[in-house]
Amino acid sequence: MAKLYTEIPQKLQQFIENQKIFFVATATADSRINLSPKGMDSLRVVNPNRVIWLNVTGSGNETAAHVQENPRMTIMFTAFEDAPLILRLYGTAKTIHKDDTEWQQLSPLLPSLPGARQIFDLNIDLVQTSCGFAVPLYDYVGEREQLNTWAEKKGEEGVEAYWKETNHVSLDGKPTHFA
Repeated sequence: MAKLYTEIPQKLQQFIENQKIFFVATATADSRINLSPKGMDSLRVVNPNRVIWLNVTGSGNETAAHVQENPRMTIMFTAFEDAPLILRLYGTAKTIHKDDTEWQQLSPLLPSLPGARQIFDLNIDLVQTSCGFAVPLYDYVGEREQLNTWAEKKGEEGVEAYWKETNHVSLDGKPTHFA
């Protein structure tokens, strides 16, 4: 049932492009595992061994803290409609901030979202599919706008103040090197 690839086949790239949600997992050797749902059309396949995703302001910044210490990252997609499928991308990630040169190169590939704080750049070394037979079917209703509305209402300075207050260390006290 499971299949392994060294890169994302074209058929799976199309699957990724059609997904409304994906999940990101990171951890350090001595931290809690962080598993976060992501959406907002914020992920792009750059090539068969590279994806980028735009990280917007959240209540924490665990992924950034983890990647500083241990760059391993897993991104998972699952089919909630049509044929069942689970797709995992394994690799090493790096964090790109707005003042990094790479931001100027990569940000035009992603949507412009209020509260954008980082781009994560994942170099993929393993792609795995599995059946997904036990994943239930769900209907996509639409995007939630609360986060965008919140960030727009706060404004750039308000969002930056929020980052300084809540996004500078992880739950385990690890620095995010951000804000």
